[in-house]
Amino acid sequence: MDRGTVGSANRGRLQVEARTEGRSEVVTPVGELDHHTADLLREPLESAVEQGRARLVVDCSRLDFCDSTGLNVLLGARLKAEEAGGGVHLAAMQPMVARVFEITGAEAVFTVHASLAEALET
Repeated sequence: MDRGTVGSANRGRLQVEARTEGRSEVVTPVGELDHHTADLLREPLESAVEQGRARLVVDCSRLDFCDSTGLNVLLGARLKAEEAGGGVHLAAMQPMVARVFEITGAEAVFTVHASLAEALET
C-alpha cells in the first residue's frame, strides 16, 4: 500500500484508515476495537514504525468502543514507537473510549489531545 495515500482495511465492525501527514502517521480506527478487530489496528501502526514513521497519531474521533485488547494494541505501539524515537498521540477520544483509558490509568502513559489538529500541531 502506498502510505502517502489513504488505505483501509475492514473486518465488519472496524475500519482503519492510515495516511502520512507531515511528520506524523495518522491512523483512524472507525467502529469497534476489540479482540476480533485488534489486528486491523496493530498492522498499520507496526508498519508505520517499521518504515521509519514513529510519530503515530491515532484519531479516535470515530472510535466507538475499545476493550482491553485494543488498549494493549495501543500500548504495544507506544513501546515500539518510543524505541524508535517517537511516540503515540491519541486525539479526539469519545467519552466512552476515554473512560476506558481513565479507569485503567492508561491515559497517563499517552499524550492525549482534544482534537486531531492539536495533535498534529505538537
